[in-house]
This record gives sequence, C-alpha cells and structure tokens, in this order.
Amino acid sequence: MKLSSTALLALAISSITANAYADPASQDFVPTTLAGSSAQSEAKGFIDGFSLGGTTRNWFSNEQRFRGSKFTYQKHGEARTDNYRTNWVQGTILNATSGFTQGTVGVSTEVAVYNAVVLDSSKRDIKGGSNRTLADSDGDAVDQWSKLGLANVKFRVSNTTLTAGRQNFSSGIVDTIGNRALPSSFEGVSFNSEEFSNLSFQGGVFDRVSPRTEQSLSKFRTEYGNGRQETDKVNTFGVNYQPFKSLKTSLFAANVEDFWNQYYFGATHELGDSQTLSLTTGLNYYKTVDEGKKLMGKIDNDTYSLSFGLTHQAHSLTFSYQAVNGDEYFDYLHETNGIYLANSLTSDFNGPNEKSFQIAYGLNMAEYGVPGLKFNIYSARGWGIDGTHYTGDGGVAGFAYNGIQAQDGEKHQEYGIGTSYAVQSGPLKATTIRGTYVTHRASANQADGNLREFRLVTTIPFNIL
Repeated sequence: MKLSSTALLALAISSITANAYADPASQDFVPTTLAGSSAQSEAKGFIDGFSLGGTTRNWFSNEQRFRGSKFTYQKHGEARTDNYRTNWVQGTILNATSGFTQGTVGVSTEVAVYNAVVLDSSKRDIKGGSNRTLADSDGDAVDQWSKLGLANVKFRVSNTTLTAGRQNFSSGIVDTIGNRALPSSFEGVSFNSEEFSNLSFQGGVFDRVSPRTEQSLSKFRTEYGNGRQETDKVNTFGVNYQPFKSLKTSLFAANVEDFWNQYYFGATHELGDSQTLSLTTGLNYYKTVDEGKKLMGKIDNDTYSLSFGLTHQAHSLTFSYQAVNGDEYFDYLHETNGIYLANSLTSDFNGPNEKSFQIAYGLNMAEYGVPGLKFNIYSARGWGIDGTHYTGDGGVAGFAYNGIQAQDGEKHQEYGIGTSYAVQSGPLKATTIRGTYVTHRASANQADGNLREFRLVTTIPFNIL
C-alpha cells in the first residue's frame, strides 16, 4: 500500500498522541492459547436449546432530487419524472433456531421467514422497483410478500462451526447488509473457528445472494457495475487476531469468479480512558485486481481509509481521510456491506482516484442521565475524481462502469445529522428508533447526484419462546 503524505502525517500525529495519553494496562500483549472452554461441551440439546423470536422494523424514507436531477417512473406506458420518492415498508423476521445436539459433533438448524408489507404503494411515490420497495414489471408495488430469509444446518465440534444453506455472514469483503426493512443473506457453505483465545478463522463459498427487496435468489453482481455482469461463485477466507488488548486486526481475501481478487486488512487501536481522553485509530485497506474473464474490465485498485477518534466523556470527535488509487471505482459486491471504509456514508466516496475527508461529532446522553439517547452530525467532502484514464477491456466488460470516463475533476459534499434512542427496560427493551437527515451535493458528472433524504427507522425485537 502506498500512503500519501497526508496519511503519513496523520500516523505521526497518532504516535505523538499515543505517547501523551497512553494507558499502560491497555497495551498488554495477549498470548495465543487454546480457548478455555468448549462451546459444544455446553450444548443444551436440540429441543432444550430451541428459541423462537425475531424483529419487526418500520422503515420510512423520503428523498428529494434537486439541481435538475429527477427520479423516473412509468405511467400508462410513458416515462414520467418527479423530484420526490417515498418508500414506507414494514419488515418482519420470525426466526426459529434449535439448540445444538449433545455429543462430540453437535447439530443445529435455523429457519427464518422474512415478510414485508408495503405501507405506501403509490406508483408515483415509490418510483418503480428498487432495493427499498419490491415492485412488479409495471412498476406497481407488491403489497405483501414473504420468503425464506434463512434456512441452514449447522455442525459444531468444540468451538468450530460449519454452516450449510442460506445464512448470514460477516467479514470485510462479504457481509450481510441490513439497512432496509429486511436484510440480505447468502446461499452456500461457511465455517467459523474460535479454538484459540485471541485468534479466529472464518471462510465461505457462496453461489447466490438473497437480496433485501427480492423474493428469489440472485447471482452476485457488483454495486457500481451496470448490472449485466454476474458471477456464480464467491470464495472468501480470513483471520481475526488480537495481539494486544488495545489492538484488533482482520485480514481477509476473496476470489469473485471472473470479476476480481480482493484483499482486505483492518486494524483498530484504542488508547486512554474516555472519562479523561481516549483515542481510537482505525485503518482499512483494500487491494482489488481483475481475475479470470475480467467481466468488470481491467482493475488494479488500492483504496484505504484512516480515522482518528477522540472521546471525552459524552463527546466524541472523529477525523477520517480516505483515498482511492485506481482508474475505476472502488467496487464491492451488491447486496453486501463489504465496504469497511470510514467515509462510506450515503455516498461511498469511492470514485476513481477520489480523495475525501470527513469530520464527525457524536454526543452520548448517557453521561447526562439519559442512557440510550445519542446524537451525531458529520460533514464529508470528496474531490479529485478522475475516470478519464479508465479503459476497461472492450466489449461488454469495457462498459462495466457506465459514465466513468466523463468524470474529470468531479467533487461532492455530504452533510448529515441523526439521533437514535434505544429503550433500556420494560416490554420494549432494546427497541431502537433512529432518525437521520442527509444532504448530498455534487458536480455535474459525479455518480450520486444531488439528493436530500429524511429516514425514520423503528426496530422492535421480540421473543416468543
């Protein structure tokens, strides 16, 4: 990885700050030993460990395009345009999970039914199908729909679990995304091994994704491609390692067949005491190179983010710098959250050769006697977007990123404010309510355009058994 002079300066500042506010106890080395207990030895049994519960989420969003940018939808066979789009969906998950059978090899099953009820079905409001509201080929909302979101069998030996079927998975490259009324999930086989005290391994082979707003399974596509390129297989493997009490690291690799090979490294370091002053440093780095048939065109991309967060009691202040070194987008798999970059906001700030900087402030009202109530505000700016050197490989692959060559010196900025509250006790304990308002402004050819959005999301967990 090639770090810019800005990033190197930030690292130097981090070192100075570390010396000023270091807490010696937090820097202790953590030796790698065998785990002190076996999860399988504590198995309750298939029936005794059974649980039935889930969540219900009310998801509302109102968007406005401005400065000439508009939404498009079909009415009576004609294309219509409008500045506004509204999506309002109630998503419910009912999850049934058995316990692990007792013995050397434990077996468990998990089944989750996902259901969505559309609360605003106006064709003009929803503006056709999207990853927010499911619509038919005519652009009319599907008022109510259900699917199997999860359906898998798990086998466990000691602290190692093998999962086969439709499942959740979380890593820096392949990660379930849950920012809509319902989350995504993946079809395949994965494993998670936690046999050591501070060292774990996980990996998987997946051939289909269950999208947030689709009833059927889909092949994998990319978030920024034109949608015509698909792949049947994603292989990933990685390790999580905590060498010090204050330092956590992750290293993952993935082969996305005929798209790319992608590598991820992440590290988080903490210093000091938040009651006085603490510093959290975060580094995320991705390397992406084309692979196989190169369906996404020629790719050679290095992208990283570096963040520094200072916390004093209820207050936190975070500075984040991010850079894309490549003539194409930093891209990731569609219907995943495989982008652990600090400046991935409403915009991902991931244009070709883009640099971006964010400053964010957070307030935790628990320090003032209101636990569960939080506020945040941020401002982010991206500049230097240059896709004029993108060539692709010709044919379909050469046009994988539509409009990228028109991006010459593009820039954009985003402002956001939000508040959230988590219920602390009573029958609605752990219920969360979050409201956010975001404004994004962009130059003519920046991909995200000019947008304002207000979003209100209420999530209620429940237990039946």
